[in-house]
Amino acid sequence: MLFELKAIRAGEDIFALSLEAADEADAIQQAKSQGLAILAIKKKNALLGWKFQRRTRFPITLFSQELLALLDAGLSLVESIEALAEKEQHPATQKTLRQINASLYEGRPLSYALQQFPSHFPVLYVATVRASEKTGNLSLALTRYVTYQQQMDSVRKKIISASIYPLLLLTAGGLVTLFLIGYVVPKFSLVYEQMGKDLPLFSRLLMQLGQALRENGLIIFVTLAALLVGLLYTATRPANKQWLLRKVWQIPAFGNRMKIYQLARFYRTLGMLLQGGTPIVTAVQMTADLLPSSLRGQLNSALASIREGLSISQAMERHSMTTPVASRMLVVGERSGKMGEMMDRIAVFHDEEMARWVEWFSKLFEPLLMAVIGLIIGVIVVLMYFPIFELAGSIQ
Repeated sequence: MLFELKAIRAGEDIFALSLEAADEADAIQQAKSQGLAILAIKKKNALLGWKFQRRTRFPITLFSQELLALLDAGLSLVESIEALAEKEQHPATQKTLRQINASLYEGRPLSYALQQFPSHFPVLYVATVRASEKTGNLSLALTRYVTYQQQMDSVRKKIISASIYPLLLLTAGGLVTLFLIGYVVPKFSLVYEQMGKDLPLFSRLLMQLGQALRENGLIIFVTLAALLVGLLYTATRPANKQWLLRKVWQIPAFGNRMKIYQLARFYRTLGMLLQGGTPIVTAVQMTADLLPSSLRGQLNSALASIREGLSISQAMERHSMTTPVASRMLVVGERSGKMGEMMDRIAVFHDEEMARWVEWFSKLFEPLLMAVIGLIIGVIVVLMYFPIFELAGSIQ
């Protein structure tokens, strides 16, 4: 569910933001974890909220790349934002850039200006910029964020591209099956009905299904469409999503791979923040929202251990927030003093492992899926023609 909040952070003005949460309590908890005090909260229509977000999404990666190019070209920060605002064609994006520039003219730091638009700039981005303001190297911070976003997008694209072909197979197979059962089978059922010949059991059941579709096709189609829409709507609810994810996590093969994917994402984000100068406790708190609820409890326990003086590697290993490889690399990072860089290497290692697993799974799953679809279609065709084969045999 989508919630609209009015909130305030210490020493700042009141601002509005939108949060996706399972319920109102979850939305309040997410806001408090970002250091916000809630003034008002209300539920927003999910469909309208989704459309609104799709239309007004700020191109944060493109903005970072263009700002980095202008800064490297020698322009000042104010001049760079002005240039970006002048060339921007989208009215909402241009308005945001002009408001950021207005804050800079007032003498505010860039992190403060970005923080006024929480729906456009996530907490991680603002924290990266704020850390760069202490070192005076905004270009390096932007470079790290762009690299981070490109790596995250690369992993996501690999998973999506691996699922496209199976989805196409399922769609094509489903359409062919529907065509056979909804159009061809009813035609055959008419022929066999006129012949008055007894049919084998499975052929008779198939013909009865075809007759039912011929007589009540519209009702059945509307009912199936309504069920499909209902299932999709139910599956997109945050609470139901979490329930489904918990069930998937209970499957040994998939659950282990999903955990590795989530940990790689967690370590990449944590490494970026540490390289930017964010303290470890603050960085862990900021990355907690990236993890599913099943891992947040373990992370909170690990964070408590770190506060008590336990090393990062020991705390993460004790609370099952690492893999064997990650544990060793964390120890090396602590010894070398390059913890941020080592966490990024952990993410790269596990991303490559995930890519190999996705490739292996797709190579195994695609032929199996083709075989299943071919078997279903073949059975339907055989059952349709089986009485004809019997008739031909009796004639001979």
